[in-house]
Amino acid sequence: MHIAERFEMLLAAHPHPDGRTWSGQEIDEATGGVVTRSYVTNLRKGRIDNPGYEKLRAIAKAVGFPPELWFEEDLTAESGARMAPEPEGADLAERVAHLMAMTVNEATGRAYTDADVARASLGDLSEKDVKAIRTGTLSDPSGDQIVALADVFGVPPSYFLNQAKRPPLLDQEAMEIFRDETVSAIAHKSLHLPGREKEMILGIIQQFEDSRGATHER
Repeated sequence: MHIAERFEMLLAAHPHPDGRTWSGQEIDEATGGVVTRSYVTNLRKGRIDNPGYEKLRAIAKAVGFPPELWFEEDLTAESGARMAPEPEGADLAERVAHLMAMTVNEATGRAYTDADVARASLGDLSEKDVKAIRTGTLSDPSGDQIVALADVFGVPPSYFLNQAKRPPLLDQEAMEIFRDETVSAIAHKSLHLPGREKEMILGIIQQFEDSRGATHER
């Protein structure tokens, strides 16, 4: 889905308080000029393919939706409307630094360096980019850079964008869970399910565990 289509869907799911779709001028005013009226026009017309981190956050905060919805893979009008906006908290630099400290380079046995992250991104990030983001010098990375960081660490892009609270303390086991594509897919697909359906999925997993335990006891 192109960013312009995603933007239109989010605007439709989160109308202006008076019921209308947000205008470019209203977004300009609500963001304090961080996102100008002309920028909104170009974004809606598909002239901007890779908006910056700060602009994505500013639009989300002004319109009233969680910034991680910019990266929701299966975004629909329904999923976009049912999530409530959250207050800001920990910044991007802290989250990147936390992940780097928790990720061990198997070749060196040490925490990831800026160079390690750059190499793992396969050219999407330079060592200079990583250092600038980690130290907060680059406070407005592009959406592509956010996705590249998420891919390196095996976390969803929302980890960097949802600033409602401090970064979770991810241990090595949690990092491995994020890196497992199947486990991540299960978590992603079940995230927005009703509580009862989540419990059903958990029950199925528990049945598999019990079945394996019974087999091992024989």
